[in-house]
Amino acid sequence: MSSLQISACATSGEPLGEEAYGDLQVDRQLCLALQIADSQLTRIYRELLKPLGLTHPQYLALLVLWEKSRCTMGDLRRTLCMDTGAITPLIKRMESEGLLRRTRDTEDERRVWVDLTPKGWGLRDDVARVRREVKRRLPLSPDELADLRNALQRLNAQLLDAH
Repeated sequence: MSSLQISACATSGEPLGEEAYGDLQVDRQLCLALQIADSQLTRIYRELLKPLGLTHPQYLALLVLWEKSRCTMGDLRRTLCMDTGAITPLIKRMESEGLLRRTRDTEDERRVWVDLTPKGWGLRDDVARVRREVKRRLPLSPDELADLRNALQRLNAQLLDAH
């Protein structure tokens, strides 16, 4: 008996047939396809954002702030699906670079507001050019990109709702 069959026996009591192992092929794994795509896309962004002095997470935070003008740390954390331990140093670094400022809410000191500075707003045109270049480099049509993004957004929403 193979180690996979032994493992299957340990959990279900009966060995699985060979057909049950078809989904264990590496090229059939959604997680690997997503990981590779994420890595390649982030590499493109990293190259294009570096001359602006931005990281990919900083780029994403700027997008949220340009869209909302002002938001709380909690809003940023939820929108970007980042935990507090990741968002806080990111925002502190951006503040030290003069891109934004944090202020405590006067009514609830637990709430911290994040606002862009003129320097943060000033990056908007450059980042728009980066975004256009990223789209140009991707080997998908605008419709294919929209379909892929929409499918991933549905998947993410369902996975987040499940947890």
